[in-house]
Amino acid sequence: MAYNLTNRQQPMLLPSIIDDYVSIEDPVRAYDAFVDTLNLQELGLTLMPRGNADEYYPKAMLKLFIYGYAYGIRSSRKLERACQHNLSFIWLMGGLKPDYRTIARFRQDHKEVLKKVLKQCVRLCIKLGLIEGNALFIDGSAMRADASMKHTWDIKRCDRHIQKLNERIDRLVDEKEPKDSDAEQEENLVKLKGQLRDKEQLKKAVEEFINETQRKSLNTIDSDSVNTKGRQGTHAGYKAQITADGKHGLIVNSDALSQSMDSNELHGQVQGAQENLGYKPKVVCADSGYYSPETLNKIDKDITLVVPSPETMRLERGGEANPFNKEQFIYNEATDTYTCPAGKILKYSTIKEQGRVYQAQGRDCRACAHFGACTKRRNGRTLIRMTHEALQQSLKAVYKSDVGQAIYKLRQQTVELIFGHFKRNQSAGQFLLRGRLGVNAELSLLSTGFNMARMITLMGGVLGLILRLKSA
Repeated sequence: MAYNLTNRQQPMLLPSIIDDYVSIEDPVRAYDAFVDTLNLQELGLTLMPRGNADEYYPKAMLKLFIYGYAYGIRSSRKLERACQHNLSFIWLMGGLKPDYRTIARFRQDHKEVLKKVLKQCVRLCIKLGLIEGNALFIDGSAMRADASMKHTWDIKRCDRHIQKLNERIDRLVDEKEPKDSDAEQEENLVKLKGQLRDKEQLKKAVEEFINETQRKSLNTIDSDSVNTKGRQGTHAGYKAQITADGKHGLIVNSDALSQSMDSNELHGQVQGAQENLGYKPKVVCADSGYYSPETLNKIDKDITLVVPSPETMRLERGGEANPFNKEQFIYNEATDTYTCPAGKILKYSTIKEQGRVYQAQGRDCRACAHFGACTKRRNGRTLIRMTHEALQQSLKAVYKSDVGQAIYKLRQQTVELIFGHFKRNQSAGQFLLRGRLGVNAELSLLSTGFNMARMITLMGGVLGLILRLKSA
């Protein structure tokens, strides 16, 4: 049985026209057709040439980024190489070969344009019947910034460095090394004092930044990034937020936040999704990380929320229930009192910032068999009925219902797989741009690429999608 061999000297020719470089069912044709449907004026992209010698057609550059991000080719140098060697990129660009500087400059200058691409993609999916917007699933994941933790400074770290520099200066002044000449010592002293001035200025900048932003630290490379924790440790990064539609799991909204937690963000993500959809959803589902009654109370009351509390999730995962926690006390709305597990009454006592305080009689608690386990206060057990207590009870009832359980089970398979696609298939575990505007532009491109891959499948292939796009 013979081997298959080849000869590099064998004369061969590519097709005579670029359009024959790829087949009619190549996915690149779907991306090309998609960008042709976009309203460039609404995106803020002008087609008027500016007269630069290295200027390329903006629509072609937009196609390059959307298609490149969809297949994990994101850096300007890799995109340049693809335009020279990859037939699908050569076809997409019509033979244009921009260098990496031109590619990087276009992305840097058009962050706002790239950020708006996802919104038009969502509106197009609504026209095609691929997005309903009735049920939305929201989740977040830490993604690295283009910055290192060693450039993250807080007040304590600044103080430690300043203290070490002062100690080195003192030692240099008090204990001159025999091998050092006076000139060498003076040079070292000047150098250390310069470093000390730099650190003192840095500390001042860090203090001003913390006071203005209410954040705990400053990264001098990407000031919008924060310290995020993941499976690979702590890194400078962002908390990427994704909102997916319940019908086919297509992305409705994306947002990168300068914070490490999901709490207090559900309202903002719902607003962003409503803006992209053009209408409000009927159901919003998220995990317990988003459970914040103060924030959830801001969401439109017509929207059903399926968001379990951290305590509910802890019990579902096998945690032991406290027989004397607040959940075991029954609220009597008619009398505005609570009844404890032992049958004693807690009456309204006072009001605090968190809510209304209810207290049992001290003699009842001291005489109770559970005194010491339920409370050690001789004046009696107290409870706080939070300001948003009614909302919390409503959220618990919705989550525990059969409909709530069915919706919550869809959350993991609908939205969590998206981050896996970003980080594995699109090689996007780390952002390439700096600042929230830049990372949001990248997140928009990644989301659009995910949607395009799903749209090709849902429309029965490349040709089916192209036909629908041309008729949309």
